[in-house]
Amino acid sequence: MTNGDSGISEAADAVEEASDTKALDVVARSGFAVMALLHIIIGAIAIALAFGQPGEAEPTGAIEQLAANPWGPAILWVCVVACTGLALWQLSEATLRARHLPRKERLGKLVSSGFLAVAYGSVGLSFAGFAVGMRGDSGETTRDFSTALLTTPLGLPALVALGLTVMGVGVYFVVKGLRRGFKEELLHFDGTRRGRLIDSLGVTGHVAKGIALNLAGLLFVIAAGKRSPEESTGLDGSLKALRDHPFGPYLLVAVGFGFICYGVFALVRARFGRM
Repeated sequence: MTNGDSGISEAADAVEEASDTKALDVVARSGFAVMALLHIIIGAIAIALAFGQPGEAEPTGAIEQLAANPWGPAILWVCVVACTGLALWQLSEATLRARHLPRKERLGKLVSSGFLAVAYGSVGLSFAGFAVGMRGDSGETTRDFSTALLTTPLGLPALVALGLTVMGVGVYFVVKGLRRGFKEELLHFDGTRRGRLIDSLGVTGHVAKGIALNLAGLLFVIAAGKRSPEESTGLDGSLKALRDHPFGPYLLVAVGFGFICYGVFALVRARFGRM
């Protein structure tokens, strides 16, 4: 190893040590709690949609519900800090802490934790937007993005790739749920009543979220195939499209219940997760 490489390694070790603090741990756990709350609210909205009630079953719809609270502004800024901390923690997982893993595992960690860092950071930006009064419809934003993308030379394959990527993440959640891959993220409660309950929440929640992501990704692919960007409406649009099918309301209730299960599981993750 050259002196330059040694210096870089020592600097990375110092940054990793600095990121491994109690403060970041607490903020990251708070971020998991915020994501839990969002999933529970989205699940409740999805169930309400099944019974013909209005609402947006997506993060912006859930954030709007929180913003309507008398303590809304304070809650929103707390959520900004929590989601930012969680995004930074995932970024450190993807880069600094993954340096010591074998090459294949390091690449997998870079993709999975890197994706989550971007996702949590985006949610944090949504909270910040609501906090400063910039309230938007994510379904409309998704349609506008798809429309702009299709006007570019490589827009069609890019939109298909985006849809397939979202569906791939959905498949990952389904497989993770069925294989109980989430158990490695938690303290072990095997053989206990609490452990069986956590297993049930984890399986149901991950599978439901995976199905919802597959539906959202499929709309991107359909929009590209039909060159109809208005059909790419994100999570809320995919769930509302599901409602229009003969057994749609029943499936929507099931997906909503699954999101609530995922939210409760995320609360468990916030309290008992390995950091």
